[in-house]
Amino acid sequence: MSPRVLIADDHPPTRAGIRQALEEAGFEVCDEVGTAAAAIAGALEHRPDICLLDIGMPGNGIHAAAEITRQLPETAVVMLTVSQDDKDLFDALLAGASGYLLKGIDPERLPQALRGLISGEAALPRRLVGRVLEEFRAREGRKRRLPRGRGEGLTSREWEVLQLLREGKSSEEISERLYIAPVTVRTHVSAILRKLRVPDREAAIHLLDEER
Repeated sequence: MSPRVLIADDHPPTRAGIRQALEEAGFEVCDEVGTAAAAIAGALEHRPDICLLDIGMPGNGIHAAAEITRQLPETAVVMLTVSQDDKDLFDALLAGASGYLLKGIDPERLPQALRGLISGEAALPRRLVGRVLEEFRAREGRKRRLPRGRGEGLTSREWEVLQLLREGKSSEEISERLYIAPVTVRTHVSAILRKLRVPDREAAIHLLDEER
């Protein structure tokens, strides 16, 4: 059975080129749209195997990725973008994207990358893999700096919230960054304080930094 793909990009010639490359490789393009809102609606209607999203399209592709992965966890989301910015890369992964490909990719390699994704492989260009590993190592290093007995119970999302608190982000800013409701941020913060056994956000940040 042919993998079904939704293409979302606000540049019609780009969509046409992607469609041609995928259809020639045996994929079925079930929808082709130009905005984040249309991508979300199309995904809910067609339930594709993969949503291929542009970050810069109207409505924000990362927002679309967060909504699609929340409502359709069985659908893989892949960003196809010109951006090599670290913030876009990590925001996309935090939003639930399974892959992050650059628009300069050889058209013949795009179908290969998507088939690899379906098989469980990472869909990341080699030049960005190193950045992901560096961020992972940095986060693991921050975990190891906490005093013994604290922090082991924090979830991945709680570590993300704690790191953003350390960067000085407010609950509203964390909500926008992680595409979650402000009340969910506050719930995560409460859990962090309880697990770290500290009275407030400042104490949690100090605990994270005191071994530096």
